[in-house]
This record gives sequence, C-alpha cells and structure tokens, in this order.
Amino acid sequence: MPKKRMPMIAELPAPETIDEEALAASLRDGSVDLVCVLGPTASGKTRYAVSLARRLGAEIISADSRQVYRGMDIGTGKDLSEYGDVPYHLIDIQPAGAKYNVYEFQKDFVKAYQNIRSRGRVPLLCGGTGLYIEAATCGYDFDKRYPTVDPALFPHNTFYIGTLVDRATRNARIDARLDARLAEGLVDEVRGLLDAGVPAETLIYYGLEYKFVTQHVLGILSYNEMRTLLANAIHQFAKRQMTWFRGMERDGIVIHWTEP
Repeated sequence: MPKKRMPMIAELPAPETIDEEALAASLRDGSVDLVCVLGPTASGKTRYAVSLARRLGAEIISADSRQVYRGMDIGTGKDLSEYGDVPYHLIDIQPAGAKYNVYEFQKDFVKAYQNIRSRGRVPLLCGGTGLYIEAATCGYDFDKRYPTVDPALFPHNTFYIGTLVDRATRNARIDARLDARLAEGLVDEVRGLLDAGVPAETLIYYGLEYKFVTQHVLGILSYNEMRTLLANAIHQFAKRQMTWFRGMERDGIVIHWTEP
C-alpha cells in the first residue's frame, strides 16, 4: 500500500529542459517503457502532454479520478478538443453516478497500457491524481479480496515529467479557469446531472466543482458563496497534489520538473 503523504513546505524544484531526443531513444531501446506527465491542477500538464505525445508518437492514458465519468465535462476540465488527433484512454468510461475506485483504475490502466504497446505505440500517462499514478507505475496490490494483477504487466521503467508553476501563478490560473467554466455552463451541467437522476450526495462525494455547485443548485450556498468556497478549495487541492508529488520524490522517484 502507498505511504500516507505528510504535509511539507519546500522550495519549488529547479526546472529542467527535457531532452526529448534522448527520451525517444530510451523508449526505442526499452530502457523507458512509460512516460508519465504529472502536475497539480492548472499547471498546463494536459496541453504539454498532448504536445509531447505528438512528438513521441504516443497515446495518452488519463490518470484523473473524475474524468472517467461521462457527462461530467466542464467540471472536470476534460478539454477534449485539445487532444486533436492524439488518441486517449480512460476518459468517459463510467456513467455519472458510478463510484469508480483506484483498484478498478489499476486494472483498466494495465489493459490500456498493454493494448498501446501491442500496437507499437508509446503509452503516456497524464494526470494529477497521485494515487492513480502510483497505482499504475508502482504496481500496488490494493486489496487481497480481488485477483492480483500480474506484476509483469505493469511498466517497470517510468520516466516522470512534472509540470512546474509557482503558487501565485497557479492560483491566478485556477481563478480564471473557474470563472471561464462557470461562464461555460458549469451550473447547468450540474443541474442536468441532478435532473438525469444522479443523486446529490453522489455529486457532493465527487468533490470540488460538483460538491459546491450542487450545494448552490440545492439552495444551500449563494452563487458568490459557492464561487469563493470553490476557488479556495481548488487552491488547497492543488497544494495537496504538489505535496503528494514531492512525497513521491522523497520515496525515491525521480521527477523531471519542467516549465511547459
């Protein structure tokens, strides 16, 4: 099982320039069998991952715990138009209202990973859900009640790239993005999910946008209260993501941080 991440205050790591030619060579000779682009929300990781995927001939596997749900598009920031002709996996694979978990993700990741490699393509894992990333790249055995996934099916040499952004810039991006999503129709998206029969308690369980906007739709929070509380919650979420990733480094994982 993964270790619990302890809070940590630390300086940001120094950014690197990724040597993509060397990375491509490592993928060809097998010394790297998975590229992983990780980072906190609003750090530019999806755009960077798509751009890198085009240059490497890769297909993206999403490691986002909420983008698996269909119909939850604005709140999860799927931004599928960014992918263009880059194939992606593990997005829109569950109905809204389901409760997907990390064990199911681990199994689905292995299927997608092996499928991509069987076609001679490069798998590129991208996301901000640290537990999902470690489930995919460290091969955790989460629950003895279920059949264990064969360790041989997991990647064994992951090259981790982190998208780096300072806190002030990240929070400003979070606020601007939240306002854009509200203008795009986030409240209507949540109202539509409720009207379609997704229970309010399930949407609240999903957290962040779905928690606070559901409370607004139900009349618990005013619009301004919802917007303020949600922005603060996303700021804290991004901070926790960075704490998790820096914890991975303390556990011995090398992350090559870059400014996309």
